[in-house]
Amino acid sequence: MFRNPRRAALLLATGAAAAGAGGLHDRGHSVTVSASAPLRHLLSTAATGLLSRNPFLAPWQGDFAILNSFACASAPPANLSNHGSGGNSDDSRCSPGCLGRNSIANAAAAVGPAVVNISCMQENGWVLEKSIGSGTIIDPDGTILTCAHVVADFQSTKPVLKGKVSVSLQDGREFEGVVLNFDIHSDIAVVKIKSKTPLPAARLGSSCKLRPGDWVVALGCPLSLQNTVTAGIVSCVDRKSSDLGLGGIRREYLQTNCAINIGNSGGPLVNLDGEIIGVNVMKVRAADGLSFSVPIDYVVKIVEHFKKNGRVVRPWLGLKMLDLNPMVIAQLKERSSSFPDVSKGVLVPMVTPGSPAERAGFAPGDVVIEFDGKPVETIKEIIGIMGDKVGVPFKVLVRRANNVPVTLTVTPEEADARR
Repeated sequence: MFRNPRRAALLLATGAAAAGAGGLHDRGHSVTVSASAPLRHLLSTAATGLLSRNPFLAPWQGDFAILNSFACASAPPANLSNHGSGGNSDDSRCSPGCLGRNSIANAAAAVGPAVVNISCMQENGWVLEKSIGSGTIIDPDGTILTCAHVVADFQSTKPVLKGKVSVSLQDGREFEGVVLNFDIHSDIAVVKIKSKTPLPAARLGSSCKLRPGDWVVALGCPLSLQNTVTAGIVSCVDRKSSDLGLGGIRREYLQTNCAINIGNSGGPLVNLDGEIIGVNVMKVRAADGLSFSVPIDYVVKIVEHFKKNGRVVRPWLGLKMLDLNPMVIAQLKERSSSFPDVSKGVLVPMVTPGSPAERAGFAPGDVVIEFDGKPVETIKEIIGIMGDKVGVPFKVLVRRANNVPVTLTVTPEEADARR
């Protein structure tokens, strides 16, 4: 924060006026200033907030913000060892995983040419609205990963595409895009553009080995400012959607402290090897350093569903589940001596009435220890075993109070938007 709020207010007010008017003038000198519409709005709002002694006015009011604006890997990464600052890079002295002088710049350079700006024109009554987001080319044929809310309108009862999709590359080329698929629950979409020549593409990495504290880089077009790079660390590798107050289908996010804003939606989260490890999707409006991305391992599964089924098929059992660990098990045994004698598994605290699980005979308090003949310790493992198998029966071994083993057969149904 500025030490002198009055001076800060005057500076921001001047900046807002310049952004709106397009220029500043003094005696004998002229300085031209240009800014995008969202940026002009932000400067104007910030100035108003300081002048009214409330620096936290909109657009930062509310809780979570999806990051698109309504005002509006083939090509391998560069050889990191050859990129220096005047030939004096200290990267060569770093062990693998070490942050060197050029580590962030090299990661951004490897992915940057494949990062695109996506805009959609949508009619809202008599008003023509422009939605802006980001995306990443992941195949030289023009396949682009982005967020579903960038290209689809979720406000209506049934999500629909917003309209014509325009894609701008870092090198200045513009293409008309076609939305191949989108999924509202994961907020992932695939867009396709056609080019007579191969397009720059980013490599997909893996998110399963990320640790809190790992360095990451976010790229995109915040506030319509193309080719923007920010950096930070992974704050949490498995932030649950329930932790964020998001209901419906269970999801997990990568939490980072990278600075992302309106327009960053769909842009890549990148590791220091220049590989995509997430898709930026939202932030907390009322806080700094709380940003969230969809892990790339999950995104890859979504894309595989698109290719195989034309949509994402999610089996539904109707079970509320909880991963167990030795500490939780010990606590549950203290509360009830009849708790089953297990060292691992997945607890079932609740069964949805009328669900496949209830029909199969599941009961609250069951501990799932095997699913389809495979030992399980986490909900992730159960979801992975089911895959997209709807209507296929699974044998499940559970242990109940007083260590009673029971084998159940459950047949998943396809989850719908209401669940």
